[in-house]
Amino acid sequence: MAGQIPDLIAEARTGTGKGAARQARRDGFVPGVVYGGDADPLAIKIPFNVLLKKLKAGRFLSTLFNLKVEGEEDVRVICRGVQRDVVKDLPTHIDLLRLRRTSKISLFIHVDFINEEEAPGIKKGGVLTIVRPEVELNVTAGDIPESIVVDLAGMNVGDIVHISDVTLPDGAKPTVERDFVIANISAPSSLRSSDDGEEDAAEATEEAAAEE
Repeated sequence: MAGQIPDLIAEARTGTGKGAARQARRDGFVPGVVYGGDADPLAIKIPFNVLLKKLKAGRFLSTLFNLKVEGEEDVRVICRGVQRDVVKDLPTHIDLLRLRRTSKISLFIHVDFINEEEAPGIKKGGVLTIVRPEVELNVTAGDIPESIVVDLAGMNVGDIVHISDVTLPDGAKPTVERDFVIANISAPSSLRSSDDGEEDAAEATEEAAAEE
């Protein structure tokens, strides 16, 4: 396990049912349940402001968390549902799934680019255009990579990096089947402007010839 799994801190919730859930909300918490993993369901509650901040940060449903509940062993979980108020669109309940180390999950993995100084295209003034700073991969919960690496050494202007050009960690595969683009090295803006000017001049010449 190379990446750092973020903590999700919760409290055990006493009582179940609508009454207990309403009380948790009145106390400033979002009630929830942790299930799966060959263990009994565990009723929990998470501070409303903490959960809302994580939801606004994005990718909550595809982030693996280390759930910490006092009196319980830490466990890896992934969110499998957030119920929201139909009027205010604020979280009212959360469902978390326990994961075994062998469980397969889909997560967004950061892309690192190395050896820019060894890319002839960049030395000539080319620009690295990153199309996907993260790639969604199906991975094993116990072996989640911190990142995938794109080596830019030897790349020239006009070269494109597809997902098929990247060495993925063992057991990991993209959730998208097509061979999508991760990045490319485009021409310097000055060169692009020059090329555009030449194309415009050529088109003008062709139009003039056609009129004659």
